[in-house]
Amino acid sequence: MLKNITFLTAGESHGRGLLGILDGLPAGLEISENYIGSHLARRQMGHGRGGRMKIEKDFGEIWCGVRHGKTLGAPVGILVKNKDWENWTKKMSVSPVNTEIRTVTLPRPGHADLAGIQKYGFDDIRNVLERSSARETTMRVALGSVCRKLLEDVGIEVGSHVVQIHDAKDETLAPEDLTPNQLSKIADSSPVRCLNNNAEQAMIKTIDDAKNSGDSVGGIFEVIATGLPYGLGSYTQWNQKLHARISALMMSVNAFKGIEIGGGFGGAEKFGSEVHDEIGHDGEKFIRYSNNAGGIEGGMSNAQPIVLRMAMKPIPTLIKPLRSVDIHTKEEKDAHKERTDSCAVPAASIIAESMLCFVLADALLEKFGGDSMEQLKAHISATAKY
Repeated sequence: MLKNITFLTAGESHGRGLLGILDGLPAGLEISENYIGSHLARRQMGHGRGGRMKIEKDFGEIWCGVRHGKTLGAPVGILVKNKDWENWTKKMSVSPVNTEIRTVTLPRPGHADLAGIQKYGFDDIRNVLERSSARETTMRVALGSVCRKLLEDVGIEVGSHVVQIHDAKDETLAPEDLTPNQLSKIADSSPVRCLNNNAEQAMIKTIDDAKNSGDSVGGIFEVIATGLPYGLGSYTQWNQKLHARISALMMSVNAFKGIEIGGGFGGAEKFGSEVHDEIGHDGEKFIRYSNNAGGIEGGMSNAQPIVLRMAMKPIPTLIKPLRSVDIHTKEEKDAHKERTDSCAVPAASIIAESMLCFVLADALLEKFGGDSMEQLKAHISATAKY
């Protein structure tokens, strides 16, 4: 669903590290490892994270595509090393080993385990779980941060906050006078990335209760983007529509199970007069009296903030495992256990920000073009409508 930008990730959860390639960016974009690292650090936050986050200190090393702090217009390559690799050198060795390695044979409900071994004919679930691990999203955040920097350089910001964990809800609306970056800064100061102190305590208790009972919890978070012009995406074809492109990238994250744009499902129980955003004019530009559309109409950005909510399922690796069946003996046993989080909703909101950055940067380049940042900014300045 991306038109101008291409990205690829590679690597296993406990392998040497994660590799990423991002292609299609213009030359002259200022980017640094520290900038990428700041967003990787945000992904590692959140109450309910497991032991892995105590080991890893994720840092994205730029290996190519950047010279003297600016992109070259060539593919950007990033490497994130796994510090935990030293504990897995034999289990995850690229070369054959003489040591007997214990296989994983008990698939976890809710994970890629069973479908993966059936698809590829494996006799060891580790061949599946290592790549299907949420660890892969580390590289998505690293690469997405480069797209985020491009957006910020032309006045577009992306932020998020958590609105629900299990049944604990934060009804606080994101203040309209805050930019997405300001919103994220406030959310980042909370261990669950929510805006209300009372809701924060309820969420923390919910996570702790789940962990103490060997369980996990999911939740919902809101992602907001501002500064967009009219006309990103198009109404002319199904695969051009901005909401379709956003949905495709968001739903490529295994744990994400639902998306709402603007009013979302709430609009199903309302009249059209309550849902559609009336249009006005302030003497200089068109305005809206509401934003139930979430910034997208007919598959295009309408210059209002893009607002979407994502539902994340509970993590399928449980301290107290669910029932399963051994893939070899067919004996009923408890599912496999790995190190796990009891809740990763706060971290997931950062991943979602990055996925939105891919789409918006891609749509921006599609509409305005330019081989360099100088050209892109000139084209936006000349033709963008807000």
